[in-house]
Amino acid sequence: MAALEPDTEPESVISVRGATAALGARPVLRGVDLTVRRGEVVALLGANGSGKSTAVRAVIGQVPLTGGTIELFGTERKRFRDWARVGYVPQRTTAASGVPATIREVVSSGRLSRRRFGWLTRADKAAVERAIDLVGLSDRAKDSVSALSGGQHQRVLIARALASEPELLIMDEPMAGVDLASQEILASTLREQVAAGTSVLLVLHELGPLEPLIDRAVVLRDGCVVHDGPPPKAVGQHALPGHDHVHPHAADEPIRTGLLT
Repeated sequence: MAALEPDTEPESVISVRGATAALGARPVLRGVDLTVRRGEVVALLGANGSGKSTAVRAVIGQVPLTGGTIELFGTERKRFRDWARVGYVPQRTTAASGVPATIREVVSSGRLSRRRFGWLTRADKAAVERAIDLVGLSDRAKDSVSALSGGQHQRVLIARALASEPELLIMDEPMAGVDLASQEILASTLREQVAAGTSVLLVLHELGPLEPLIDRAVVLRDGCVVHDGPPPKAVGQHALPGHDHVHPHAADEPIRTGLLT
C-alpha cells in the first residue's frame, strides 16, 4: 500500500478565530475568522464601515479584541514579540508631523524593530537603500517628505515597511488616493515581494492593478465574513452592497516611526 501523502498545506502566518471588537459602544467585528497562509496574498474587501481596517488593526494590536483569538506565526498575538517579521503600511497619511524628515530618514525607521540599539549597521543601510529603490524614489532619497505628493507619501510608507525585510506584509488601503503611475509602481513592488515569498494581507477599496496577485478574497459585511474564496468577478468594492465613495483622508495622520506607534 502506498504511503499517505504528508499534509503539505502551508502554515498560517495570521490566524483569526471568532474575533469580536468594538469602537466605543459600537460593535465592529462580529465573530470574524481570517487566515493568511505562508506565501499567500489575501485581499480583505467590503463596503466602507464593514470592519476591514479594524480587522487589520486588531491583527497588529492597535484595536483590542472583546472576544476570539489572533495568532501570528503560531504565537498568540498578546505574546508575539518578533515584530521585525511584520511590515505594516497604514492608510495614506500626511507628513504634517511638524518634524522635518527626509525620505531616507523615514524609511530608515523601518529598521528599528531589528535593532537592540539605535545605530544602523551597514546591512541596515543597504536594506534601506534597496527599499527606497524598489518604490522608485532613489533620486529623491534626500528630499523632505513634506515635498512629496500623496502617491509618493504612500510609496515612502511602503518602503519603510519593506526596509525591515518582513515575512508578512499588512497593507491598509495602499492604493487609496494614489495616482495611476504610483499604483503601477506599487503593484510592481508588491509583485517582487510576493515572488520572494512574502505573505500579504491587503485591505482594498478595489482590486485594480493588484488583481493578478490576489490568491483569495475575504469579504466583510457589517463586521461578519460573507465570502472567503476567489476574488469577486466585479472589481473590488464596486460589486458589494452598500458601496459608496467616502474618501479615506479623514483618517489622515502624520507619518510616525516604528511599527505600532
